[in-house]
Amino acid sequence: MRFSLWIGFLMLAIKMGAYLLTGSAAILGDAAESVVHVGAVMFASFSLWLAEKPADENHRYGHSKIAFFSAGTEGALIVIAAVFIIYQSVKALITGAQPSNVDKGVLLTVATIVINGVLGWYLISTGKRNGSLILVSNGKHVLTDSWTSLGAIAGLALVYLTGWPGWDPICGLIMAGNIIVSGYGLLQQSVSGLMDVANPEMDRRLKDVLQSETERHGISYHALRHRDSGKTHWIDVHLLFPDDISLKEAHRVATEIEKTVSGALDRVVIITTHLECDGDHDAMHPGEDTSLTSVQ
Repeated sequence: MRFSLWIGFLMLAIKMGAYLLTGSAAILGDAAESVVHVGAVMFASFSLWLAEKPADENHRYGHSKIAFFSAGTEGALIVIAAVFIIYQSVKALITGAQPSNVDKGVLLTVATIVINGVLGWYLISTGKRNGSLILVSNGKHVLTDSWTSLGAIAGLALVYLTGWPGWDPICGLIMAGNIIVSGYGLLQQSVSGLMDVANPEMDRRLKDVLQSETERHGISYHALRHRDSGKTHWIDVHLLFPDDISLKEAHRVATEIEKTVSGALDRVVIITTHLECDGDHDAMHPGEDTSLTSVQ
């Protein structure tokens, strides 16, 4: 993340230099997106540090949900940058400003695309490998930066080929639309995580593993609940055992199932099982609502 921050400052310096050379509205929008990116990376760096802190008296479930705040912050800043790009592009379209030193501006912008492309791929792959939403979100933001740079190049190239300055702000508007979509995706991911929206794919994987394991041990399960906290996936499930099983044996089976479920998922898992007897379950829990889970 520190590496991403230093690269962000470098990209900002290059893009501001390209804007001063060309006066291009698209490059100015690209530079504005880099300003936003540097601010977002600063917050992401703080979030990454906080997410790694262990649970304490005030945060019994740890601090990893800061990842969703980080993703939401990056998404909001991306959208703000897009609004600024739209403003500058419309202004340039109205005034008919003519970019200058197009060739030098293109060369500088190409350099930023290559650097950001490599960095974005590295951040996303590292984030996925380590289950870090913060790194993945930052990597997507970096790749968004590459797309805005590509749009700036397209605008300058069209101006150079046709001589019409309007292509520059038009490409700026197209870039703005693209990054609004990216920003909206991060905002949606942030809200879904903070509101514990169910993940259908994770739900299917959990049910497949639990179905297989409970059948293998001759028991059943219900009341499955799970949620994502950014880096850790928390799981609660009730296991129903025959009435004549010993507590020692039931605990052994439950622990084995917990280990199997944890090993089947590609992320940190904390699973809590509640042991129940099949025979008197309904009497012990009258009116229990299991409508949100699959009763096996």
